Amino acid sequence: MAAAEATSPPAVRDVDINADPTGALPVHRWRQAPKGLATRRQLREKRLRPGGQDPVAVIECRGGKRMAYLYEIAKAKPIRPMTFAKEVALDKAMAARQTCPKCSRRYYHCLPLRTLGSCLECYDGTPAASNSYLHGLPDAQLAAA
Repeated sequence: MAAAEATSPPAVRDVDINADPTGALPVHRWRQAPKGLATRRQLREKRLRPGGQDPVAVIECRGGKRMAYLYEIAKAKPIRPMTFAKEVALDKAMAARQTCPKCSRRYYHCLPLRTLGSCLECYDGTPAASNSYLHGLPDAQLAAA
């Protein structure tokens, strides 16, 4: 039995996992997409969402290394409004990232809990500025509630 030829590994490419691999959609180069089409991020800037529509084209960026779907702006729907329940859920998630487990202070920024496990003041004694964390909130109270 003949030994298989050694082949070089495929080049690593940073591509959009949602891009059309079959090439069935028209591909436009960077800044050459027709008017009336936008990516998800561009729709989000206009406070719109795709709203279930299928992409109509693909835009190619960085010499073909990245691709993104294009959607019709006319068929896009407005984003759903923030409800109180969503706001509370997001606030709980952010509270987990912003609260030091040692001193129970809730900071205005996310703490390096994976690497340090606490705020800088608890980790190495670096004093925290008094305007960098919330004052007077009980542990159970959230900012959104």
